[in-house]
Amino acid sequence: MNRYAPVLRALGMIIMLFALTLLAPLILSYVVDDGAQAVYDEVFALTLLCGCFLWYRYRNVQRELNVRDGFLMVVLVWTVLPAFAALPFMLQLGVSHTDAYFEAMSGLTTTGATVLAGLDDLPMSINLWRHLLVWIGAMGLIVLAIAILPLLGIGGRQMFKAETPGPMKDAKLTPRIASTAKGLWIVYVGVTLLCIAGYRWAGMSWFDAVCHAFSTMGLGGFSTHDASYGYFDSSAIEAVAIVFMLIAGMNFGTLFLAVSRGSLRPYLHDPEARWFLVVCVVSVIGIAVFLRVNDIYPGMGEALRHAAFNVVSIATTTGYASVDYAQWPLFAPLWMLFLCSFATSAGSTGGGIKMARALLLYKQVYREILRAMHPRAIHSVRIGGQVAPSGILFAVLAFGFMYMVSLVSLTLLLLFTGLDVMTAFTAIVASVNNTGPGLGEVGPSTTFAVLNDFQTWVCIFAMLLGRLEIFTLLVVLTPAFWRR
Repeated sequence: MNRYAPVLRALGMIIMLFALTLLAPLILSYVVDDGAQAVYDEVFALTLLCGCFLWYRYRNVQRELNVRDGFLMVVLVWTVLPAFAALPFMLQLGVSHTDAYFEAMSGLTTTGATVLAGLDDLPMSINLWRHLLVWIGAMGLIVLAIAILPLLGIGGRQMFKAETPGPMKDAKLTPRIASTAKGLWIVYVGVTLLCIAGYRWAGMSWFDAVCHAFSTMGLGGFSTHDASYGYFDSSAIEAVAIVFMLIAGMNFGTLFLAVSRGSLRPYLHDPEARWFLVVCVVSVIGIAVFLRVNDIYPGMGEALRHAAFNVVSIATTTGYASVDYAQWPLFAPLWMLFLCSFATSAGSTGGGIKMARALLLYKQVYREILRAMHPRAIHSVRIGGQVAPSGILFAVLAFGFMYMVSLVSLTLLLLFTGLDVMTAFTAIVASVNNTGPGLGEVGPSTTFAVLNDFQTWVCIFAMLLGRLEIFTLLVVLTPAFWRR
C-alpha cells in the first residue's frame, strides 16, 4: 500500500476540497427551507470525514507523484467523487444508486444527460447541486486542486498533464503549473459571472441565471426545467446562450492569453478557433435552409433561430434544446451529433475528439494522398504554423482508432441488451462525446431513465471514457500498469 500512499494522500485532500463545494447547496437549502437540509448535513460530514481519514492516514508520506501516480490519481478522482456527489440524489430523491451515480457522473463529466424528471419541482438546492457539478467538472476539479495542493506539499504537473484535454498537453501558459491553473480558473469564474449577468438581463430569474450559467460555461446542458430552453421561449435568452456556448467551446488557454494581453489577437493565431466558428456558422445556415426547404418552420427567421441555438448547443456538446429537434428530418439531428464528435477546441470544456485532432487527422490523410501521387516529395503536417512532431501524429492516429473502436464496441454492447440501433448508437455517441441527449428513446424530450441498470452503467463508462479522453482510463485498465 505504500506504493500508492502519495495518491491516497492527495485523493484525501481533493475529497476534502470537494466536501467544501457542498456548502453552497447546504446554505441554499437552509435559506429557502426546501427540506434537504438534513441530507446535506449528513453528506457534507461524511465526505469531509472520508477525505480527512485518507489524508491523516498517509499525511507523513513525502514522495512526489510520478507519471503512473498521475494517471491513477485522475481516474480515482473521476470515479470516487461521483460516488459522494450521488448521495444527495439518493437520500433526498430516493433514486437508485445506479441512477444517482449516473446523474453525478453526467454532471462532473459535463455530459448533461439526466435520469430525473420533474426538474421544475425539484428542491432548489438539488438543482443547484446538479449545475454546480457541471461547473466544477468542466475545468476539472484536479486543475483547481493543483493550484492549492502545491502549498500543502504536493506537486501537480503529472495530474494536470493526465487530465487536461487535447493532444498538446505540454503547452504552458505560464511558467508554473499552479499559476496556469489559477489563471484558468480566474478567467473561468470571470466569464461565468458575465454569463450570469447576461442571462439575468435577458429575463431569467437570478436562480435560473446562476444555474444555467454554470451549465453553459461547463457545456453540460443541465437545466432547471424539463423543457430546457423551450421553457423560456425567448430569443434573447437563446442569443446569450449561443454567445457563451461559443466562448466555452474554444480553448480557454486562448481566452486566458486574450484577457491577459487585452487583445483578441491570440484568437487570430488559433487555427482551432477559426475552424470551430466556420464549422458552426456553415452548419447553422445549412440546417436552417434545410428546415425551411422541408417546411418545418413557416419563415426563414424562425428556422434560423432554432437552427442556431440547437446546432451550437449540440456542436459544443452542451445538450440544451429549445425544441424537440428529434422530430426534424433525420439528416439535421444526425449532422448535429456528427458535429459534437469533433467541433470543440482542445482546452475547452467540450467533449469529442477536439478540433485540433480533427485537423491533424485531415492533414495527415491529405499528406498520404500527396505521397501516393508524389512518392519522393516531402510533405510536413502543420497546424498553427508549426510542424506537428511525428509523435503527436502517431498519438492522434491511435486516439482516432480507439475512439472509433469505443463507439462501435459500446454500441454493439447496448444492441446486445435489446436496444434499437438508433437509441444504442446515439446514446453512446452522446455519452462518449459528453453531449447529453441522443435520439430515439434517449432524445431531447426524454431522459436516460428508460435504460436498465446494465445499460446505464455502459453509458456511465462511456461518459468517463470520453471525459478522460480514452487513453487516461485505458492506461489504468491495462495489466502492465499494475506491475512493479
